[in-house]
Order: sequence, then structure tokens, then C-alpha cells
Amino acid sequence: MKKALILDLDNTIYPVNSIAGNLFNELFSFLDEHINDIDLIQSIKEDLKRIPYQKVADKHNFSEDIKNKGLELLNNIEYNLPMQPFDDYSHIREANITRFLVTTGFTKLQWSKVRMLDIENDFEAIHIVDPELSPLTKKAIFALILEKYDYRPQDVLIIGDDPESEIKAASELGIDTFLYDPEDKHPDAEVTYRSKNLRDAATIAESRP
Repeated sequence: MKKALILDLDNTIYPVNSIAGNLFNELFSFLDEHINDIDLIQSIKEDLKRIPYQKVADKHNFSEDIKNKGLELLNNIEYNLPMQPFDDYSHIREANITRFLVTTGFTKLQWSKVRMLDIENDFEAIHIVDPELSPLTKKAIFALILEKYDYRPQDVLIIGDDPESEIKAASELGIDTFLYDPEDKHPDAEVTYRSKNLRDAATIAESRP
């Protein structure tokens, strides 16, 4: 039985697609005006639904002016429209286990999502990894949680949707990983567990060896 779960937020607790149009409306309009390649724009927009803005900007070689304007637009926004978690998140919420939230993004924006999802009370602690404010990474936060709460790596299960983010960071620390992949986007990812349903993560966490 695990002692704690550490969850990602975007595309793990709720689907980014459900808010992307409203959330990124101003940014998408700005990019449409300044990038003329239709296929590139589409790729950028899809990446923004699953990858932090800074990484998207670097991946697609944004100019400094475009990157900085995008940062300015996103750094000051909040999301204040209704949001709903994935239906199967209820299994995580009801699990009798300590939970932590570790998410990468702009602090003001990520906290607004937490409030609109009404999930703040589901977690022992919430950590926003904001590259604009701190050099700390998800891996560093995971290590700090282990140290602060006296957990061994085998005591924890990390749940996320991105093999190159929280899953990779957890693996490097020897922590078991659960890839939440409802659309089977990452069939070849190296993980401890994988499933299309968060119910399985709760079952794994609560089961005795």
C-alpha cells in the first residue's frame, strides 16, 4: 500500500481541451497574426494544450519578441469559467490516502484552475512549478516531498499524463509511475503502470503487496 499519491494537473485531473479555446483565445489570436505557417500554427496550438509555454516557445524557435509577448499574456491571466475534472478523478478523491498536487505553469493561472475545479481541499499540499519565478523542477519538488514527509520512493505513486515530464522525473528518483493515457497516446512509454482510468491508480495505491 502506498502512503501518498502525487498528481499532475493538466490532462491528468481535467482535460485541457475543455478550456483551451477560452483560455488561449488571446494568445492564439496573437500567434495567428505573427506566424504565417498554418501547419506550424496548428502544431503550436496542439502543443500548448499539453506542454508548458516556455518549452513550446523553445521547441518552435519563437523569436524573443513573440516569446516575451506570449509570456506577458499568460503571466497575468486567470481562468474563471466553470471547469469539471475527468469523471474518473472521483476515484482519486475518494481514496483513503494522502495526496499532493505538483503542476507546472504560471502561478496565477494554475491556482485559478485549482479554485474552479474545487480541488484544493483534496491535497495535503499544492506546488506550482513556475519557471518564471523559480529554477525548481518537478523532480526537485518530488524530492522535497519525500524528504519533508519521510517517504521512501516505494511509498509514493506519481500519476501523470506526460512521459517526458512528471513520469520521467519520478523514474529518475526511483518512484513508481502511473501513466494516465485515456487516448493511448504513449504506448511505448516506459512506466510502472498505465491505464485509461484513474480508478486503477487508486486501486494500485490502496492495494497491499
